[in-house]
Amino acid sequence: MMIFRNEQSNQPKPSPEQMQAMIQQWQDWIGGIAAQGKFVSTNALGYEGQTVNANGVVSDGPYAEVKEIVGGYIIVKAEDLSGAVQLSEGCPTLLMGGKVEVRDVMVIN
Repeated sequence: MMIFRNEQSNQPKPSPEQMQAMIQQWQDWIGGIAAQGKFVSTNALGYEGQTVNANGVVSDGPYAEVKEIVGGYIIVKAEDLSGAVQLSEGCPTLLMGGKVEVRDVMVIN
């Protein structure tokens, strides 16, 4: 699984043309992974949510204690962690100064 993280930004919203260009970058990158037969699934995450703490307290927002936000994820097929890291190359979030966290997904039978 690759988790896409960016720092929160006060930048103005992108224009419709800029949004289309960004969407095309994501489609091209994910399409390249799919063309290799390594795509499983993906989703973008919204900005609303709540956090449930161990003590039962529910707070507004999916806000971490840092200035980064998780914007989405992709699940890919790879032989090992190194193979998944290679697939992260060219990820559009990296072009925007973000990070890709690559994690293994535990299979529980």
